[in-house]
Amino acid sequence: MNKKKAVVALGHKALGITLPEQKIAAHEAAASIADLIEDGYQLVISHSNAPQVGMIHTAMNEFAGRHPEFTAAPMSVCSAMSQGYIGYDLQNSIREELLNRGIYKTVSTVLTQVKVDPYDEAFYNPEKKVGRYMDQEEAELEEKKGNYVTEVPDKGYQRIVAAPKPRDIIEIDAIKALLDAGQVVIAAGGGGIPVLAQRHHLKGASAVIEKDAVCALTAELIDADELIILTAVEKVALNYGKENEQWLDVMTTTEARKYMEEGHFAAGSMLPKIEAAVEFVEGREGRSALITILEKAVDGLNGKTGTRIVKG
Repeated sequence: MNKKKAVVALGHKALGITLPEQKIAAHEAAASIADLIEDGYQLVISHSNAPQVGMIHTAMNEFAGRHPEFTAAPMSVCSAMSQGYIGYDLQNSIREELLNRGIYKTVSTVLTQVKVDPYDEAFYNPEKKVGRYMDQEEAELEEKKGNYVTEVPDKGYQRIVAAPKPRDIIEIDAIKALLDAGQVVIAAGGGGIPVLAQRHHLKGASAVIEKDAVCALTAELIDADELIILTAVEKVALNYGKENEQWLDVMTTTEARKYMEEGHFAAGSMLPKIEAAVEFVEGREGRSALITILEKAVDGLNGKTGTRIVKG
């Protein structure tokens, strides 16, 4: 019997923020990933990188500010660096957990570039805050470089970048080949490195891509059966945080669209997860998506918890 293919999206909680936190969190995430592999899944694993890429961006720019002979690192390079060191912790933790269970599989991290459209409306309306807080003088210098900044009340100014939609994954053939060879693949971390195609040249874009959207695209391109989004809540809720809060076990794509129109899901939080789930599930018959917490991934796939999104 063919194993089910799934893309697993790990949220902020699964990785921590600081380096020591990340190492501990990666070991904890590895146990849940190993549970899924023991349950018969072929996995592509993606992950958040917001705290990490912000830390790298801040550190590289602080360094360049103190050493004029060095240039500040562009967002695409910061994204690549975050993929590398998060992947390093994850792949070693997953490898160790699998070997402890007598499972012999190679775990590989693919440095993943994601093609975006240079005419995407997001480039004209940047909104994602990145990096450290600046004073007014520093903010004006950023604007002179052609970058966008925004004022953050009581904190100063912060750079903002575009969040374009993902159009294609450059390394998708490598991801497929590794998956077909029975390996565990870590790919498209942090939404991937956004790039603009200029004939044969790929130019890094000053942008970040929504992680959940790239996970849905990855799942589509490998023709996965499941999209598993692991986040901070066990189930999706309507009227979240209110007296009439309602937790959902199952949600059809039609219901999901209705709830999105009614404003039940917060932008930048649950909304992109629901959008990604709906897009993936509607791609073909037989697909489903699961949203739950890391520790309950297997229980969710067995129908014991979580919110499952199905076509209908």
